[in-house]
Amino acid sequence: MTAEITDLATRAEQVVAGVVNSATRANGAPLTIAAADGAYVTDLDGKRYLDYHAAFGAILLGHHDPVVDEAVIEAIRTEPDLTGWGTSTLEVRLAEAVVDVVPSIDRMVTVTTGSEAVAYAVRIARAHTGRKLLVKVQGGFHGWSDAVARNVISPPDRAYGMDPLSAGILPEALEATLIAEYNDLESLRALFDDHPDQIAGVIVEPIPHNVGALLPAHGYLEGLRELTAARGSVLIFDEVITGFRHALGGFQQIAGVSPDLTTFGKAMGNGYAVSGVGGSAEVMREAEPAQGGQVAIMGTFNGNSVACAAGLATLGYLSSHPEFYERTHALGQRVRTGLQGVFDEAGVAARIQGFGGTFTTYFIPGEAHGYRDLLANDSAASRAFHRAMIDRGFLMLPIPMKRMHVSGAFTEADVDRTVDAAANAVAELVAQGALPRR
Repeated sequence: MTAEITDLATRAEQVVAGVVNSATRANGAPLTIAAADGAYVTDLDGKRYLDYHAAFGAILLGHHDPVVDEAVIEAIRTEPDLTGWGTSTLEVRLAEAVVDVVPSIDRMVTVTTGSEAVAYAVRIARAHTGRKLLVKVQGGFHGWSDAVARNVISPPDRAYGMDPLSAGILPEALEATLIAEYNDLESLRALFDDHPDQIAGVIVEPIPHNVGALLPAHGYLEGLRELTAARGSVLIFDEVITGFRHALGGFQQIAGVSPDLTTFGKAMGNGYAVSGVGGSAEVMREAEPAQGGQVAIMGTFNGNSVACAAGLATLGYLSSHPEFYERTHALGQRVRTGLQGVFDEAGVAARIQGFGGTFTTYFIPGEAHGYRDLLANDSAASRAFHRAMIDRGFLMLPIPMKRMHVSGAFTEADVDRTVDAAANAVAELVAQGALPRR
């Protein structure tokens, strides 16, 4: 490390609890990203990386996309900075834009983060049903709020059991959330049978991107819709990652399934802090005091000018450029096919899975359908491969089972360079015995 980076790290150790402000940012070199533009980021030493990390997926169009940045600058110049009073034109316009493009949303509220959106969705579901229990799938991540902070990337000895994300959570909050298996309707049906008339809601990422890319089996999402409706439970699609990234109307548009509630964020503002929760008028009535709703939505920063301007600009661009999805999906397929070919040719037991402009590398012999399949993933191999790609100038999150993203700023040449670099990295790692063989 250079003296400048060492100095910054030392200073951070002294004043920032845990050195980083979000736990998953502590991933080794590069320690500091100093600049970002288009498909690339640059570290404090001046080294450039093709950015597959994309701020955990928040960068959809590319870093510093001019359409979004110009809208933000205009909002800073002409809109109130922050008033915390009434509503604003931008807030209403953003809500109109979301309602217009997401099939299941009649009403929405704008918040700052995906975690907040999920916390409100859980409260709305409980208020609407008068029930206490929640169901999530093993491996699904829905933010930091107590109700969902369990059983994400669980080790085999804690999977499906009690595996909290953090200390400091009341056991009662964790125990009120039940764990099902993704792509397994019978596991959910068993929970409904064991807890009749007690389950307020079922929350699921349509594609559980926080453990890579488990794709929904034929009929699974439709089965969730039918089962929750039959049991009087609220179906929540957490589209914080899938929303606006895979289709303008979210993955629910692709699947043709309408949940009762949807949470969204990340890519909505192309890197600016804006998220939301919305749903049918009937369910969202719980958050409308004038309609008798008693779920309080609070937050001084909710619907602030910068956030709404970024969201409007991003959605406006996507609405007027439908070819964005065709292009990023094609690039995603190009990188998935190329990387799978690299591993197959080297005889490595690896599986590239993904959807649209996303992909992940599982070091397992076959396709993964649920979390049980991921228990066999070779975590050491995953870290070694992604670290080797970082060393070669390709920023890939070196946490096992995490996804990578293609933004709108990527080119075919970027993808082809990635595949070439991967071939070099895999050859080196195979020679070292660091990757599992078929």
